[in-house]
Parts: sequence; structure tokens; C-alpha cells
Amino acid sequence: MSDTPPAIEPLLARLCGGAITGKDYVGYFLNEYGEELVFAQRRGEKTARFWHSDMDWQMLRVGDHSIRVGGVMDGMITVEDMVIDRAEATWLSSCLAASRHLRPGGV
Repeated sequence: MSDTPPAIEPLLARLCGGAITGKDYVGYFLNEYGEELVFAQRRGEKTARFWHSDMDWQMLRVGDHSIRVGGVMDGMITVEDMVIDRAEATWLSSCLAASRHLRPGGV
């Protein structure tokens, strides 16, 4: 028996149906409703990949300016056409900040 825990990347790839490897910076979030979110940033790619279980695991490409506040309803937070709550936006923003150095021109 091995004392090494299984790598998280294959587990997240199986969960969301995305191509995630050990070369990706990954993040996982479980919101208060039991919805799951997965983030993956590959070194050298301009954008990261983002999946949300409430959106049937449809992959979205996200970058530093993908999170929008405002719109039709004041204070609504969106990523593309998906409405997310404050906790999800905070988590996604943290993932983007933590993986910025992997994107071209990131600091």
C-alpha cells in the first residue's frame, strides 16, 4: 500500500469532464448548495478553464477581467453569461491571481 495520496488532477478531470493534468494549476470549490466548481490554468495559455456543475460542466475560458459586477441588476456578478455569487467570485478571483504567473505576460 502506498502512503502517497492520489493526485487531485485526475479526480477533477473525471468530475468535470475536462482535460486536466499535473501540469495545471487547479482549484476546487463546493458552494453552500452543493454545486461544484473547478478551475485549471496551464502554463503558457492566455486563459484558464472554468467549469461549474450548475452549468452542466460547460467549460468557460476565463482571464483576469472575466468577472463582471453590475449589469441588468445592480450588484449582479457574472462570468460570461453565468451568474455567480460573491463567494464563487472571490474563489475564482483568488484562483486567477494565484495562477497569473503562468499566463503570458503575467507577473
